[in-house]
Order: sequence, then structure tokens, then C-alpha cells
Amino acid sequence: MADHWFEAVAAHLGAAYLRYSFTYGTEQEVGFLVEELGLGPGDRVLDVGCGPGRHARALARRGIEVVGVDISETFVALARTDAPVGATFLRADARDLGALAAVDPRFAGGFDAAVSLCQGAFGLPDPTAGVLAGEPDGAVLAGIAGALRPGGCVAVSAFSAYFQLRYLEERNTFDADRGVHHERTVVRDPAGSELETDLWTSCWTPRELRLLARSVGLEPEAVWSVSPGEYARRPPDADHHEFLLIARRPAGDVPGAPG
Repeated sequence: MADHWFEAVAAHLGAAYLRYSFTYGTEQEVGFLVEELGLGPGDRVLDVGCGPGRHARALARRGIEVVGVDISETFVALARTDAPVGATFLRADARDLGALAAVDPRFAGGFDAAVSLCQGAFGLPDPTAGVLAGEPDGAVLAGIAGALRPGGCVAVSAFSAYFQLRYLEERNTFDADRGVHHERTVVRDPAGSELETDLWTSCWTPRELRLLARSVGLEPEAVWSVSPGEYARRPPDADHHEFLLIARRPAGDVPGAPG
């Protein structure tokens, strides 16, 4: 499993990740997704880049079977602690979800739906690689598509390029060529110890999200403008932090292979 720059950030944050205000809207977000994706008890959902498992755990409490995957050992350990019935967590690289299909049949077209939220996996570029090699979002979305059953739905959130440019802070930068937002910031562990670090996030337009979805065999159904804890069927605008892509794998697809 290849190293990822976010692993060091997650290892330092630990449970302090859940103190950040953007995590407080979990129940509202899950309630919206349950309705938007038509989920109910007994459905099987894949949470890609699950972090400490906040969305997966909320889904499991609604009677939905959830498998959460994350590259951070620290986050996976936190997610497994007192996990509700129906929620399981695996350490895995979202850039290579296809590798799991050989050892776990659920990853070969066995999920009714999938989510990837809050830049947990989708939207984390490699700043050391070239423009194309450093953009793993296509591989992440292709792996998600391959894990869905034919007819299954996906919800993926992505930073809004419009919002980032409109509200760009002086201490941050935006790479217009790559569509990547860079932030130099300080994160604190549960004891308050500080770590100065860099954060890179890919930013998207609705058109780009639709094109990427189609390129991996998904049919876009909607793109909504959302902010943490404020998920709604809101047309794209420049006033909200993220876009939420809703897409479906065509019902006639062969299980286990996108497109």
C-alpha cells in the first residue's frame, strides 16, 4: 500500500479530528443521503475515505450494512472502537479499490450504494507528482464504480472551485492549472500538541464532475451545492463549500467492472 501524505496528518489528529466544526453535521448529512440514495435497512453501503467512521456509524444505526475503508490506520482504529452492529472498517487505499475485489466479493459489484464525503479519499491530490500522475480522483471513482452493483448509486462530495476562488484567503494559494487548493495550517492532537502541515485539495466544477463520472461508467443524476451539515437539493452556486455528485451505475452493467 503506497504511502499518502494525509496519513501523517491523520495520525497526529486522532480523535481530535471530531472536534472540528465541519464534523458536527453528520446526522443531517446522513439523513439527506438516505433519502437521496433511497437507502433502507438491509442495504449495503461502501464508505470510501471513511475517516473515524462518523458517516458509516450513523448509517449502521439506521440498520444499513456499511463497510468503511480508509488509508489511515489511526482513523480505522478509531472507527472500530465500539462500532455499531452492521459497520465494519478496513484499512485500504482508495486509489486501488479493485485489489480488494479478489479477496472480498463485496468489492466486486456487491454494494447497493457508495459514498465518499468530506475529501476523505476523493479530492486528495499528490503534490509531488506531475499534473496527470498526481490526480488520483479518476482511479478512486473508477474503484467505487466497480464496487457498485448494476443500478447502484454513489454520492461524492468535492471542493467547489468557484467557492475556493471567491473566498481565497491570503495565506492560501490556488493552482489554476491543476485546480488544487493549498493551505499551510496547524493541526492539534487530542492533547493540544501542534503540527504545522500542508493540505492540498482538488477543486471541481459541476461540469468536470459529470465528465469524470461518465468516464468511469457512471451516469450523473444531479450535482448539488452543499456545505457541511447543510446538505440539500440546491442547484450549483458559488456560495457553498462543496458540490455533491449523485450518480448511478447503469442497470445493464456487468458486475465488478465499471462501464
